[in-house]
Amino acid sequence: MGISEKVAYLKGLMEGLNIDEQTNEGKLFTAIVDVLDEIALEIEDLTDEVMELGDGLDVVSDDLSDVEDIVYDDDDDDDDDDEDEEEECYATTCPECEEEIYFDDTVLEDGALLCPNCGAKLEFDLSDLENAEEEDKD
Repeated sequence: MGISEKVAYLKGLMEGLNIDEQTNEGKLFTAIVDVLDEIALEIEDLTDEVMELGDGLDVVSDDLSDVEDIVYDDDDDDDDDDEDEEEECYATTCPECEEEIYFDDTVLEDGALLCPNCGAKLEFDLSDLENAEEEDKD
């Protein structure tokens, strides 16, 4: 039995007991039953809204799942391309803070690099870096 049915039962019980609504006790009981009836209606409305929100959340979850499939499937394809096109990566040590810095060919076009740790400007020549890399392999 739901709350609305219980409140309706209390109203019927009050009428069945012939409680006079003109007495102080009758006024009190009537006011209590009226408040309970309003509370029951509010609870039913909130329950309906929660159910609607749950349905809406399910739809959003399904849509998000579709978007994730699209995004992650595209990333998987990009990873395969990255494996085919290996970019050269270089490493150097900052003379100021002595931290190792990693960078790729796009940074080499300028011929200078700012250390992300201390901000020192490092100037270099690509041929020097390639020679150092070849020496490390030997």
